[in-house]
Amino acid sequence: MLRTILAMFQGEASEPLHPHHVEIAAAALLYEVIKADDDIDQRELEALSDMLQNTFSLTAKETEMVLASGSARSEDAVDLVQFTQVLNQSLDASAKHKVIQGLWHVAYADKTLAPLEEHVIRKIADLLYIPHSQYIQAKLAAQSVG
Repeated sequence: MLRTILAMFQGEASEPLHPHHVEIAAAALLYEVIKADDDIDQRELEALSDMLQNTFSLTAKETEMVLASGSARSEDAVDLVQFTQVLNQSLDASAKHKVIQGLWHVAYADKTLAPLEEHVIRKIADLLYIPHSQYIQAKLAAQSVG
């Protein structure tokens, strides 16, 4: 029992990781951006689904499962660190940059960028150790597409 409690405080999982834990963490972050302005638009949800499928090469069934789990975890979240920590441990710099690009595309999917959406993306970029220049490049690329 003491080992289980110590493992919890040391961040060791006593249960096995979900096979799509990275994708679920990314989905939760994407949901955080969508929820930031309290206006969930269908175009944002479609962009979220597309981003997950394209970035992680998921099947339609896997995407549906990741979206459901990511949404639920986002609703229960008290911070972003629990998700960014998974990405930092599992992804290289290039893959994390793709996640930031996806966050921007989702934010611009409804053709408007709310200040709170930008704020959430900035926080996520900082937690993923994304250089400011890459953060800005991703934002400009998403603006030109949107």
